[in-house]
Amino acid sequence: MHSHHSHSGSFCAHAKGDLKSVVLEAIRQGFTVYGLSEHVPRYRVKDLYPEEVRDQDDGDDGLSHLFTAFEEYAREAHRLQELHVDQITLLVGLETEYVSQRDLRGLRDLLDRHEDGIDYLVGSVHHVNEWPIDFDESTWKKAVLSFVTEDPGRVDTGHLMGFSKHALTGFLSAYFDAQYELMREFHPEVIGHFDLCRLYIPALKLDDPAYLGVWDLVHRNVDYAVKYGACFELSAAAFRKGWNTGYPGREVLELIISKRGRLCLSDDSHGPHAVGLNYHLLFDYINLAGVRDLWYLEPCAEKNRGGRRSVALKMPDGWRQSEWWSSRLHRVQYSG
Repeated sequence: MHSHHSHSGSFCAHAKGDLKSVVLEAIRQGFTVYGLSEHVPRYRVKDLYPEEVRDQDDGDDGLSHLFTAFEEYAREAHRLQELHVDQITLLVGLETEYVSQRDLRGLRDLLDRHEDGIDYLVGSVHHVNEWPIDFDESTWKKAVLSFVTEDPGRVDTGHLMGFSKHALTGFLSAYFDAQYELMREFHPEVIGHFDLCRLYIPALKLDDPAYLGVWDLVHRNVDYAVKYGACFELSAAAFRKGWNTGYPGREVLELIISKRGRLCLSDDSHGPHAVGLNYHLLFDYINLAGVRDLWYLEPCAEKNRGGRRSVALKMPDGWRQSEWWSSRLHRVQYSG
């Protein structure tokens, strides 16, 4: 079994447990491919999360710690990759950040420095209009409100969560434009939580014509990712966020399937306690949605479109009947 998205408390302030424990738990559960994908550093103090801010009296405003932590992560990930090569295929990757253009320049510099040391990217967007959209609901709302217009003729009060259709349209459009720019610049092998923009409003339908042009942007992004061979992650993380589906939601997943996009599995674990968490719910979701094929990444000798040495392979037919799924579907899982 596979997962392409994970974090640990060693290098992520909002995760738990160390990276070694995450890897050992993945081995214990029988994962054959497990992607390590710590966040890249951010570059401005104002973009730090509260748990990352340091006492400046010691000369560290928090930014230097992020850079040090990422370098330590890369070293430890490669050590574990070599140490457990006979037990599991570990992919040493990263998860992108895009708050401002500074993050894209920084990512390019980081990739140049690490050359062949990064196997793959999880291409994710966690900010819109420089507001975090997955930290908590209040900052997500501020991101949406940043698109409110003062033109009363364009405001439709009383819509979902009290937001105007205009504000939501602007918010969603900005998210998918940022995602598209990220894909065009770096060609990430895995598209992370494609529709994270509706984290706190999962009832919102992206194909609703009320959000003028948004569904066209979704089509554009899916088409581009399919064209260069990206995998869209089917993420079990949405279940622990209160969704009754994984990421992406149903209409987006159906669109990806219709365009023959590649789908891969992820737990987006934030510690050993969340390795493989809610895969039984993900299994039900992808079956109901009619997913036929799943893909996974493997290291390879030749560079891919993004300039990294990993390739997407299709799982053999009959993956639903594997012993791994059989044992998992009979196990009671923590879902908090």
